[in-house]
This record gives sequence, C-alpha cells and structure tokens, in this order.
Amino acid sequence: MAADIYGGPAEAGPGEIIADNLVPAAVSRYERSSRSLKHGDTFAVFDYLGDAFSSPANPEGIFHRDTRHLSQFLLSLNGARPLLLSSTLRDDNATLDCDLTNPRLVLGDGEVLMHDLIHARRTRFLWQEACYERLMLRNYDDVPRTLKVEIVFAADFADLFEVRGTPRQRRGMHHSPLVGNDRVLLAYDGLDGRTRSTLLRFDPQPNALSGREASFVVELAPHQAQSIFIEIICNARQEHRNSPALTFFLALRDARRALRYSSSRATAIVTSNAAFNEAIRRSVADLYMLITETPEGPYPYAGIPWFSTAFGRDALITALETLWLDPEIAKGVLNHLAANQATQFDPTADAEPGKILHEMRYGEMAELGEVPFRRYYGSIDSTPLFIMLAGAYLDRTDDLQTARKLWPHVVAALDWIERYGDRDSDGFVEYGSRSAKGLVNQGWKDSHDSIFHSDGRLAEGPIALAEVQAYVFGAWQAAARLSRKLGHVDDGLRFERRAEDIRTRFDDAFFDEQLATYVLALDGEKKPCRVRSSNAGHALFTGIALPERADKVVSTLMAQSSFCGWGVRTIATSEARYNPMSYHNGSVWPHDNALIASGFVRYGFRAEAASLFEGLFSASTYIDLRRLPELFCGFPRRRARGPTFYPVSCIPQAWAAAAPLYLLQSMIGLGFDPAKGHVTLNEPTLPRFLDEVVLRRLRTGSGLVDIALRRSRSQVVVDVLERSGRVRVATTH
Repeated sequence: MAADIYGGPAEAGPGEIIADNLVPAAVSRYERSSRSLKHGDTFAVFDYLGDAFSSPANPEGIFHRDTRHLSQFLLSLNGARPLLLSSTLRDDNATLDCDLTNPRLVLGDGEVLMHDLIHARRTRFLWQEACYERLMLRNYDDVPRTLKVEIVFAADFADLFEVRGTPRQRRGMHHSPLVGNDRVLLAYDGLDGRTRSTLLRFDPQPNALSGREASFVVELAPHQAQSIFIEIICNARQEHRNSPALTFFLALRDARRALRYSSSRATAIVTSNAAFNEAIRRSVADLYMLITETPEGPYPYAGIPWFSTAFGRDALITALETLWLDPEIAKGVLNHLAANQATQFDPTADAEPGKILHEMRYGEMAELGEVPFRRYYGSIDSTPLFIMLAGAYLDRTDDLQTARKLWPHVVAALDWIERYGDRDSDGFVEYGSRSAKGLVNQGWKDSHDSIFHSDGRLAEGPIALAEVQAYVFGAWQAAARLSRKLGHVDDGLRFERRAEDIRTRFDDAFFDEQLATYVLALDGEKKPCRVRSSNAGHALFTGIALPERADKVVSTLMAQSSFCGWGVRTIATSEARYNPMSYHNGSVWPHDNALIASGFVRYGFRAEAASLFEGLFSASTYIDLRRLPELFCGFPRRRARGPTFYPVSCIPQAWAAAAPLYLLQSMIGLGFDPAKGHVTLNEPTLPRFLDEVVLRRLRTGSGLVDIALRRSRSQVVVDVLERSGRVRVATTH
C-alpha cells in the first residue's frame, strides 16, 4: 500500500509499505537466503538451515491466513548452531530437506567433538494447516556420543501487514503458554475477537519442555541414527491421537499424493535442453504449490511471502498463461472471482456493482479495517481481464455449461465497464480510489510513483492506462465470442462494434508519433503521459494496436533503452523516473515480458519474441532452483554475469512461474478448436536454446495427443507421437 493512503509520508522509511505490491527492504532477502513451502492457506519461510528468526521486515516463520503462527524456530546441538551442508526442495516442492553437521564442540567434560561427525537431516513439509518435521541424527564417530538437542520456538501472532512494516498502535493479548509432557499450546486473543493458536507436539517426549524451548538428550552409538518428530499445528481444532511420528508419515503420503494428482492435469513438457527442463519443471511445481483449493475450484495464490492469498489480477493473468497447459486453473479462477464479484457500492473497499476482486485478506488488521483489504476491489484491470479469461476459457474448452453459469457475471462486468469504469463517458476506463485508504494507482504498476509525465511529475487522476484500454478491447471481443456461442447474436454484433470503436479511439488518443509508441496513460485532464513504457506491449498482446503501428512499437520496446538483454524494462532508460532498482520504473518483470512476447508473435515478430524468451531463460540459469522471481533489476546484461536481484522480490510468484509456459506456447503458435478436436501450430518457432520440444498429454475436447517439434534447418517439423480420442493436429508455415 502507498504510504500516503495511511496519512503517512510519500517517502517511506525502513520497513514502511508504499504500494500494495511493494515492500521496501530493511534487509534484502538475498542477505538471508530462504526456502519456502506452501499448502492451502498456510505458507512458511525458513533459512537454509531450516530455522526461522523474526526481525523487522523479515518474513521467516509459519503463516496461516495472514497471521504468523510461528516466528522463531531455532535448532542447536550442544549449544551451538549446526553447520550447513546442503538445503534443497524436492523437484515437486513436496518437502524441504536440510543437511547439517556439527561444528567443533567442547563437551561438558572437556572432551572435544571434532566437526563433521554428527549428521542432522531436517525433512519438513506443510499439510492441512500444519507443519511436520523429522529431525534425524546419525553418529559417524567410532565412539558413542551424547548430544543435547535444543529447539527454541516462539509465536508472535503478528499480522502479515505488520510484518511487512505497517505500524500498529494496539495489539491483542498473548496467553501464557500451556505446557504438557510432549506439547505446548501458544495462543493470542486478537482485537477482532478471534483467538489464534499454535500447538507444538514432540515425539519422543522432550527431557525438558517449557513455553519457549524443548530439550532432548540423545545417546547415539557409533553409526546409530535416531529421529525426533515435531508437529506444528495452526489453530488446532481437535485432540490428536496419533503420535507425531505416525502423523508425519501419513501426512507426507497424503501431501505427495495430492501434489501428484493436481499436477497430473498438466501437459508434460520435455525438451532437448536439460537446463530448460529443470526450469520448466520448477515452474510447474511452483504453480501447483501456489494453487489453493477453494470451494469454487483451484486458485493460484499470487506469491510467497507477501501475496499468499487470492489476488484477482495475478490469478487471471496466471490462468491466461497456463490455459493451454491446464484449463481447470482458469475454471477455478473464474468461478471463485464470480462468487466474490461486487454487488453493491462500498467506497472503503473501492467496490462497485459488477467489479472483480483485487485482493482478499483474513488477518486481524484486515478484519479491523486497519488495512482495507479484507475484500478489496481497487484494481482497474481485474474486471476486463475476467471477461477476457472467460472468453479464452470457452475458446480452449468449449465448456458451454460453465460459460452459461458465468454469463450473468460477464454481463455485470460489462455493465461495470460502461457505467462505472468510464467515469467521464469518453470511451476509456479510468481509475481513482473512492477512499483515502485505497490504492493510489490501480493498474498492475501500483507503486505511488509509477504513473508520471515526461518531466517526472506524478499524474493526477482519474487515470486511463494504456494497457487497461487494451484489456477492455479484449474484453468486448471476448464478450462477442461468448455471445455468439451462447446464442446471443445481436449482443455479439454490438460488442464487436464497441471493440472497434475503442480501437479507433485508443489509436487517436494514445499513439505518439514522436515517441514511436503508445503513451503510458492519460491523466485526469486527458493530457498524455508521454513516457516509453512496457505497457505499450500489452496493446500488441490483446490486438488493439493497428497493424501499421506494430513495427514502431516493437522497435521501441526492443531498443537498447528498453530491452536490457534479460527482458523489456518497465520504463525506458530515457525517462525521467527511470531507476533500474525500482519496483516499477525500470525493473524487468517476467510476466510482463511473456505478455509482450505474445503480442510480438500476434503481429509476426517471432525473432523479437524469441529474444525475450532467451533473455528470461538465461536469467533463470543464474537463479537458485532456476526460479524466475517476481522481478529483477533492469541493469544492462553483461557478459558472463547474471541479473541483479531486487531485494524483496517474491519467489515463487505465480505469474512469473507461468511466464516460461506462456512464452513456449506463443513461440510454437499453439492453439485449439475443441469443438472440432483440432490442435493447431501456427508458424511454430523454436528459440536458439531449444532444438526439440515434446508435449505429452495435450488435451483438446475429449482427445489427448503427444506432439514433438524438432528444428530442421530454418523450419520446425511437427510429429504426432501418439493420440487417443478424436484429435487432429494441423501446422501452418
């Protein structure tokens, strides 16, 4: 959130939040490398040793529904912190494994235990509102050893926004710990009237247990191993009869089964490039880890740590990026957002009838109204993106039953565009918060300083963003396709005319011959923000750009001032507020580049799209686990050096994880006609780092097909490896 919407200064101090998706760093996350886990509404962040230690703006710990249920979790062996051997997540993100060893220790009798004789392995995972750990200790010395194992723990029950840096004047009351023989209950009564609790159970029973520490005396014969099991439950609702040891193995089995089941819907991707295979596997694994099962279906939460909740814009773009891979994600997103569509006015939540959700929160501060995000609608683009996705989902699946169910929500969203989105009836959709606590900027670039004029002055609203008009154009086109398929022919013709009218108006008002691209926005006085930005690429993405404009827009985006070698910068180096280390004014965002690349392909600029694909893939090879982060800095690419990281970038982030998947679809020209059972590959192209791509279990209608694409000199050859059901593959060159 912007600092000024809380009545604070526009310039943030350490830890102060100045944009909804921006968290200024007191300490860079790269100074304390972390590992993340997630299941459902629970996520956890640990350091590489598996410890958590809370400090200002440090998100380590276990969070459930926007509350930190465990803020401290530290392991020591005979009073010393273990040494790190390795720390890794399984390829499917099912477990975190940390391998540790002892430092040189002086024991109680003066005897010295040399380093690297005790091996400790921590295996940890999340499942159904709980964290499970097995700590296995093995003695590799040739004499027996007695170890004192201590685990220090605490729960501050801090609200996520409090951890992010939003100050609070008052907090609720912490209960005194309830300590049993093998368990400790920590609890907190919030000011919202809710009690939040954390139950820790240990197996075997500790030798000593208090409200903040469990201590074990472990005797190990030479080469003997022993295990300690720990169960950490958020808001325990029932008595747990099984031991933590048994529960660990049962929950691990169920967690792995659930991951295999959900990810089995996805088309499998194998290529000739081993590094890309690793990157794409991690993308898919991250995507399914971030998905939460809602009553309406699977929903990708935006990212860890700050955005592990339902965001409208992020989920809609993620679903568009992965629609070819797994249409069930789009179906879940559409149904969940339809169920939470605004039906009345609420200025404090920026809600208007028909508007689609921006963000939903469950924490104490949201419940009390200290932050406006309990159910918040302050994004200008979620509503047209919702309509775009509804149309794209029907194109992909021919699921008329779901389309009919969604149609009233689409109509309400269209009504919002016409009645409330276009505030001054000029044909463009503008934003401006109805509340002093609402977001100042409500596009995807929602930093307080992200929309400005060529001299650096901040634009005053209501503001019409370039990419939002592109989405509105796409929304009317999608509504026209939906109308025709649902039998509303007259509506379809009317919607098509609306789309063409917007296209003409957009070109007249937004294209700037001198800039050779579309301006960033129009301010409240309809004065153009004459700034070269990545937003113009979204006009190519939806097709609102006139064909004769495409060459200039692409050239501007691929100029050295915009394309840094890793991707297109959000703002060109020539602009007044350019800063490669900023959140939105010069950084590189993978999802932004994936949408731009799709636009390049739409207008026939495949070589330029391949350059974006190569840049992002090369960036991933320098990043731990080959994960693309939410964003990275926009410094120029240098030989034999990786990208410069942004200090508080979320990783994993759903729309960044999905970016390589969408880039691949765009490059190979993959499309579908499910009614006819057709898969089409329109002028397929492979980037230089891929000689072969194999897609398995690609679904269209009732058919499944395996396809191989192989480079053959200057062309790509397509082979059908296997098919079942009614499916036909067609290739155009």
